Amino acid sequence: MRLYQTWRNYAAQLALGTPLESFVRSWLVDLHTDFFVEASERDAAARERHLRAVFETSVDVYERALAEGYPESHAREITHIQGAFDFTNHGWGELLEFPPEERDAYYEKYRDFFERHDCTLADPFGEFAPDEGLPAAPETPDRLEGELPFAEAGYVDGIYLHTAAEDVRE
Repeated sequence: MRLYQTWRNYAAQLALGTPLESFVRSWLVDLHTDFFVEASERDAAARERHLRAVFETSVDVYERALAEGYPESHAREITHIQGAFDFTNHGWGELLEFPPEERDAYYEKYRDFFERHDCTLADPFGEFAPDEGLPAAPETPDRLEGELPFAEAGYVDGIYLHTAAEDVRE
């Protein structure tokens, strides 16, 4: 997957589990929610509660993966994969980071983690999902056809994409 690593990602990882955790969680959730609401071609406002719940849940997943010994890059990739599974299930093609055809390969990459926590393609967050479930949001299955502006194929075996414009650490 094409993930970019900056000092902010590293600082956020270090701040989780400290007295700053509440602030960092809120900042991470707001940052991601705002980005994906803005990137939504349709139903942005109607998706916001769902997206916020996805990213709140993703922080829990991230912390669990780190606690289980996954390197930061893998923990972060797991959360992005789960988000992509959820976005695919809703037909939100404009938000995908990889094409739907690569779903199975990404699932296989972290099958042990996903199975251990009851995460499936149909229920990406498994045991991490809120008891009441994620808030409902409009689906746009036709949006999986055609151009997927953020999706980049062929990165299943990689995690961080190195570019001259980014300071990247493995």
